[in-house]
Amino acid sequence: MTDRNATKRQGGRRKSEKIPIFRLLAGILIPPMELLARYVIIDGDKLPKTGAFVASPNHYSEIDPVVVGRVMYKLGRMPRYMAKASLFRVPVVGWFLRTSGQIPVERTGVVRGQDPIAAADQIVRAGHAVVIYPEGSLTRDPGLWPMRGKTGAVRMALLADIPLIPIAHWGTQHVMPRYGKKISFFPRKTITVKIGDPVDLSQFRGKPLDPKTLQAATAVLMVAITALLADLRKEQAPAEPWDPSKHSQTEIGRFEQP
Repeated sequence: MTDRNATKRQGGRRKSEKIPIFRLLAGILIPPMELLARYVIIDGDKLPKTGAFVASPNHYSEIDPVVVGRVMYKLGRMPRYMAKASLFRVPVVGWFLRTSGQIPVERTGVVRGQDPIAAADQIVRAGHAVVIYPEGSLTRDPGLWPMRGKTGAVRMALLADIPLIPIAHWGTQHVMPRYGKKISFFPRKTITVKIGDPVDLSQFRGKPLDPKTLQAATAVLMVAITALLADLRKEQAPAEPWDPSKHSQTEIGRFEQP
C-alpha cells in the first residue's frame, strides 16, 4: 500500500495529526527535551507525510522513544507505539493511551496470530505512524551497534502492506547511558537522526509469513538500520549483528559484558 492509497482510505484528507492530546504531551515533554539536546535531522523528507507506516529505529538508551517521538513530531507525524492492553485499563495512563491513539496488544487470551492482524488493520484504517523497535530491547552489542532483530516490525509492515522506514540516531547515550538511571542535562548534547529509504520488502510480500520469511526480512531491515548508523558514526559496523544467544546472554534485563 502506498502513502497515496493510505490517504485515500482515510477519505483523501490531509488534516493535522497534532490533536489536542499530542499538543498537551508536546507541551510537557518538548521543553525539557530541547534543554537536553539539539537535534540534527538528516533526510527528514524521507519520513512519509501521510498514510500509515512502521518506523523502526535502533535502540540503546531508555530515553530513545522520547527522542524519536520528539523528532517525528518535529517532522509532522505523531508516533504511535504498541502497548500492552493491560496498560489501557490503568486509570489516567489508560486515558492518555486511548486518547493519543496508542495501540493495545493482548499478550494472553487471544488465538496466536489474530492480535497482530487486528493491530495491523487498525493502523492502516487510521493512517498511523507506528514505532516498533526491531531489537525488542536495548542492544547487547558492546559498541552500541544494532543487535539481531526480532520479527515484529517486518511482520506488521507485511501484514498491513505499508512502508517500513528505518531510522538511526546517535547521541542519546550521552543524555542517558544504556541502563543508566540519571539524565545528563549539561552540557547540552547533540543528537543526530537519519531517516532511511523504505526497506524493499517486495521479495517477501505475498509469501506465507513463516519464521524463515520473517527472519530473512528482518535481516534486511537490520542491515538498513546499521548502514544508517554507520554513516552517522563514520565508523565501520561489525560484519554480523550481535547475537545474545552466542554470548550466553538473555535478551531481557541488564547488559552483561561477556
